[in-house]
Amino acid sequence: MDRYLIETAHTAQDCQSLVDQVRASGYLFNFDWGCKSGVHCGWAIIEAESEAQARLAVPALVRSKARVIKLNKYDVDARSLHETG
Repeated sequence: MDRYLIETAHTAQDCQSLVDQVRASGYLFNFDWGCKSGVHCGWAIIEAESEAQARLAVPALVRSKARVIKLNKYDVDARSLHETG
């Protein structure tokens, strides 16, 4: 499985509803939140089979606006960071 960073920006008005929906879907433990600092955004790193599957961890309220980023790690020899193939 791949790892994905999920970023869920939302408004202060949607905050409680979003947190309630994340809790109901079982992903509350995965998310960290910036809301109490005035940054209404949640972040999580989850494992999923695909970006589409990872996006399902995000409630419909903000799913279309969420950023879902596939993560990768580099080994000690990181000379070819941006090579493809």
